[in-house]
Amino acid sequence: MEWFGSGYDLPFDFTNACYTLGMPRPYDVAAYIWPAYHYEPRCEHFWPEKDGEWYTVRRGTPRFEGHDMPRIPLLGCQDEADPKVMRQHVEMAREHGINVFIVDWYWYENSPCFERQLNEGLIPALEGTDSKFYLMWANHDVSDLWNMHVDYNWEPDRPILWSAKVDRPTLEPMFERIIDKYLTHQNYYRIGGKPVFSIFDYPTLVKGLGGMEQTVDAMGWMRKRCVERGLGGLDLQAIARGGNLDVQPGSRDRALQREQVARSMGFDSATMYQYCMYAGGTGDYVVWANKAIRYWEKHEEVYGTCYPHASVGWDNTQRTPSAKREQVVTGATPEAFEACLWRAKAYLDQRPNQQPLVTLNSWNEWTEGSYLLPDMRYRYSYLRAVRNVFG
Repeated sequence: MEWFGSGYDLPFDFTNACYTLGMPRPYDVAAYIWPAYHYEPRCEHFWPEKDGEWYTVRRGTPRFEGHDMPRIPLLGCQDEADPKVMRQHVEMAREHGINVFIVDWYWYENSPCFERQLNEGLIPALEGTDSKFYLMWANHDVSDLWNMHVDYNWEPDRPILWSAKVDRPTLEPMFERIIDKYLTHQNYYRIGGKPVFSIFDYPTLVKGLGGMEQTVDAMGWMRKRCVERGLGGLDLQAIARGGNLDVQPGSRDRALQREQVARSMGFDSATMYQYCMYAGGTGDYVVWANKAIRYWEKHEEVYGTCYPHASVGWDNTQRTPSAKREQVVTGATPEAFEACLWRAKAYLDQRPNQQPLVTLNSWNEWTEGSYLLPDMRYRYSYLRAVRNVFG
């Protein structure tokens, strides 16, 4: 029987028993994966060298004095759809206390995108281990952000290449496919015996389905299908964020609207994806991270359960070489990141009856300056920071 970090129901409350008796508490440490470091035919016009967004990483240049650029991977530009590469990553993660991967999952024009990393690389690499994965449906529209050759100046109305909205006739077969390929997998992460499914942009879901009533009904159908398939239900997780997320344009109180939408949808929990969604894309890391961390308890009030989050940093200048505005958080170090991890651990330890899950951004967001994989500057220091706290 798997216990530590399995995410499955135990014969008794093992986590709480460990905590009460003073034993080391098992934590589920989950790192997001941006699955774009392999050949994706649909994105060849962004990255013509056919190895994914490594194309952009290799072209990173300093924007100002002292700018930490380029970012050079210590292990080279690996093909993350290769199961041997991903087995190396799974073992590296396990050695440093990371036992769950949250995979950014995409669906555009009624078909998947970026699935090779998951299907051909990660899932075979997890075989025979007790490490887990789950999906975060990255249901955001795609503009020209991934094309570094576009004159990108943060204009609000950029052309949409692929829309992330889905209607009910699209959602149902899409989700049936998710159940078949992923939720039933033995390495899929569960909370309370239920597979976890995270949604990045729930206002987009509401807009595509036609409103709140239709969305609540669709989510109920998703839960019901998981019960009917013998999965015990579905644990729906929201990616909470700051900023303007009203699904009814023109609402006077957007913060209240966001909370009303979240409560109406009945999510089981929430977590973050990136601190920049709360604190912007500039400033000193310590101040930046502290501002975002203050939202944990606010999200707990809205969603009932909030899993704490830690972001390594933020710098997307590789993607935007022509942009006039710099989007860089400075002063990011492994030591500062470790301080965020200690705060996340303390938050969880104050809630011994909550699933001991913490999310990290990220395993490999090279073009957003937020990755745990070793680079030429810090080598394995960010991974060691995780091990120091949760290992």
